[in-house]
Amino acid sequence: MAKAFASQGDMSEKNISFTEVGDGLYAFTAEGDPNSGVIIGDDSVMIVEAQATPRLANKVIECVRTVTDKPISHVVLTHYHAVRVLGASAYGADQIIMGDAARAMVVERGQEDWDSEFQRFPRLFEGHESIPGLTYPTTTFSEDMTIYLGNRRVDLMHLGRAHTAGDIVIQVPDQNVMFTGDIVEYHSACYCGDGHFGDWGDTLDNIAAFDVDAIAPGRGDALIGKEMVHAAIESTRDFVESTYRPAAKVAARGGTLKEAWDAVRAECDPKFGDYAIYEHCLPFNVARAFDEARGIDTPRIWTAQRDLEMWEALQG
Repeated sequence: MAKAFASQGDMSEKNISFTEVGDGLYAFTAEGDPNSGVIIGDDSVMIVEAQATPRLANKVIECVRTVTDKPISHVVLTHYHAVRVLGASAYGADQIIMGDAARAMVVERGQEDWDSEFQRFPRLFEGHESIPGLTYPTTTFSEDMTIYLGNRRVDLMHLGRAHTAGDIVIQVPDQNVMFTGDIVEYHSACYCGDGHFGDWGDTLDNIAAFDVDAIAPGRGDALIGKEMVHAAIESTRDFVESTYRPAAKVAARGGTLKEAWDAVRAECDPKFGDYAIYEHCLPFNVARAFDEARGIDTPRIWTAQRDLEMWEALQG
């Protein structure tokens, strides 16, 4: 390679924040690293997103223990990506929950995704030796599912394709708070390498229709208040559209992936160049946008080798 992926050089520890987004609801955030959510019920705790390794999961558990000593009974995973799921074993939860589509993706491409992400982002996989293997759920659902943590109702829903084909969101009605996974980000680049650009905006509309008071997003700060929620939804929409539109124009005229890369950079760099993990996401985002614009509906599986070949193609 002419140079390494941007994320391979990102080895600095991030400052962790643990923010209350509702009564008994928390967002674990770390300056653009993957977020986790915490939902405290009457007798037990639900974690949303497991982190990449048991080592990182233990940082979430440390934060949980500052606010409750209740056992962790459920881990809910919004999608299949390695940085979200491979730390699940640390929580000792009886229930690990995914949507049906996400489980199918673990089977289809989970190992390839793990190998790919490990190569791209080594810092997030420090302590990887403690990962026991791929994370499979104990429970799945198709469109929606309700869990009661005592009297606290938690609704799990598939609202449409976006970051992946199997994204789910978690809504806590008594506080009007939602955990969106990577469908919504805040001042952090969306990773679109396995995304569905044509559907993402409709899925954001479906989230917006809930008119929630707070969101714990996939990356970036907790979103507290309707104004901040709306701003994050719209900036996410702008990011996705600004990535796809120039790539689609290049694809329509029979251009190359490198030309699409240049066109997306021209559109996105001025608006999003200072976003967390922007440079890390960009090559994968352009490759997927270029594919979708050429009629490839199901994202091609990223492998460690495909990553390198794509990156080489963009260095000319």
